[in-house]
Amino acid sequence: MVEVAKAVFVCAHGAGGHMDDRGMVALAETLGTRGFDVVRFNFPYREKGSNRPDPMPVLKACIADVAARVRKERNPEKLIIGGRSMGGRAASMLAADRFECDGLLLLAYPLHPVGQPEKLRDGHLPKIEVPVLCFNGTRDVLCRRDLMENTTSGLRGWRMHWLEGADHSFRVLKSSGSTDADVLEEIGVASQNWLSSIA
Repeated sequence: MVEVAKAVFVCAHGAGGHMDDRGMVALAETLGTRGFDVVRFNFPYREKGSNRPDPMPVLKACIADVAARVRKERNPEKLIIGGRSMGGRAASMLAADRFECDGLLLLAYPLHPVGQPEKLRDGHLPKIEVPVLCFNGTRDVLCRRDLMENTTSGLRGWRMHWLEGADHSFRVLKSSGSTDADVLEEIGVASQNWLSSIA
């Protein structure tokens, strides 16, 4: 008999990261205590030891392959896809293609390149039909808050959660009075509540 996992989160890493980087491990540990079984993996370019990300079709296919394997081997009640920055963007594009999943969890969605807010990466977002929880820091140089709120305000099923004072890596300044651990805890609580709402 196949063991059923309640919610499996297939979590893709960012462009400069990998499955075992500090942020990915900390995120997996946090969400692991909040009802998520987090599956981390490396994109092909990382497996080859390269720093140059694969083309978007390759990134999307990799997430789809990992998710399909998870569905077959773990038979989860809920299958969530997503990830950090570039990985989350690739997962969002997969979801927009109607890939079968129960939700999309995005961490530091890169709405635009640094210093180029006119180049929005938002064209596919209205096509996403599954529930979305998206975390971005208010100091994220790849996601201007006013542009993100304008982009997502009319999207059905999209829940935006702003992390006060956090940057693209979810780090906060000491002067903020918060710690990186506080930010992770906030992510954990909000993710657990969202998961309950879509159960």
